[in-house]
Amino acid sequence: MSKRKNHNPAFKARVALEAIKGEQTVTELASRFGVHPTQIHQWKRSLLEGAAEVFERGQKTSKRFSAPTF
Repeated sequence: MSKRKNHNPAFKARVALEAIKGEQTVTELASRFGVHPTQIHQWKRSLLEGAAEVFERGQKTSKRFSAPTF
């Protein structure tokens, strides 16, 4: 049995953004990044659902919402 991989948030964001761009299929992205297509769909959904939080008023800028470095 293999150990589960823990991907860092920057990697997840990069993969999800590539999926949102739509330049490659999810299957192609899964092969390119070495993750399961279902995982890409989950990360994409999480990114889209949480995107509005970046623009909420009255919130102090936190490291959590800083732009990922690629």
